[in-house]
Amino acid sequence: MHSFDSDGVRIAYLDEGEGEPILLIHGFASNVAANWIDPGWVQTLTQAGRRVIAYDNRGHGQSDKLYEPDAYGAPAMAEDARRLLDRLDIEQADVLGYSMGARIAAFLTFAHPARVRSVIFGGLGIHMVRGMVGAGPLAHALEAPSVEDVTNATARSFRVFAEQTKSDLKALAACMRGPREKVPAERLGEIAVPALVAVGSKDVIGGSGAALADLIPGAQFLEITGRDHMRAVGDARFKQGVLDFLTSRA
Repeated sequence: MHSFDSDGVRIAYLDEGEGEPILLIHGFASNVAANWIDPGWVQTLTQAGRRVIAYDNRGHGQSDKLYEPDAYGAPAMAEDARRLLDRLDIEQADVLGYSMGARIAAFLTFAHPARVRSVIFGGLGIHMVRGMVGAGPLAHALEAPSVEDVTNATARSFRVFAEQTKSDLKALAACMRGPREKVPAERLGEIAVPALVAVGSKDVIGGSGAALADLIPGAQFLEITGRDHMRAVGDARFKQGVLDFLTSRA
């Protein structure tokens, strides 16, 4: 992992392979290793002839941990992505975001459409617009003395995952308590680049992927059959669907 200064925040990133660049943005409580290396995404994409750039979001992985909620707005986190492209002299890239990373990818597309060749929203369907699980229960789960003190099933699953990824729970709680900017449906209607929405058929956290795709002109929808929010990430059908989409958009 390399690192760079993103307006005062040290961001750790990976840059592997050769070919057309694709930027990967991981989900909440995850990191480059858990979201992209271990499930085989980096290997899959580099073997397909792509240059893979992936980074740890602020507050996650090897990047700086911040404890002020105001530091975690999705538009600000999208600027970390844009600055990374700047640092690597990448004028335009395909962008794949998962869950929280999909929200960040949306704000990157809104703010810098010329930098996004195509966008893939993974693990986040219509709840991108309607809002995901409440920030309060998740933040409380992360701040609880022990996972045994967490009774909300969804919040508990994120606490378990955060412990598995050896995350800084205090930083994640600040992230969850940060600005929760809504993604307006009308902004999605303005996306003019090729788009793919890929969501597990059992993903109650992300919501309906088909409903989100309906809001984006020309968007494709990939249902990852039989997978929930956590288990869809490494699914072979998800990877093949992304490869097919990247080929078709080229």
